[in-house]
Amino acid sequence: MTKIYQADLHPAATRPPRIPVLALGMSLGLFLAISFALCVAFGLIFPQAVMFRAWIELLPGFTWLSWPSFLLGLVESFAYGWYIALIFAPLFNIFAARWGR
Repeated sequence: MTKIYQADLHPAATRPPRIPVLALGMSLGLFLAISFALCVAFGLIFPQAVMFRAWIELLPGFTWLSWPSFLLGLVESFAYGWYIALIFAPLFNIFAARWGR
């Protein structure tokens, strides 16, 4: 007689966790774009904080402050989130599959 184990009934329970790239990319992209917009708003409210210097260094083509530059900063911030997701999620999934059991 063959024994039936819990893992045989639910194979998904034995698989290591996976990070979906699409969900992570959208989440990180929007998180960084919203953070950028909040930092720009903070810089406009408190100009003595000179936060824009960090954005000028991190975002190619960004200058303080015009609408085209602000939109470029939003797009670049969103793209940085996707860059992180496209590198991190597959690496995590590979290592989780290898060592997650």
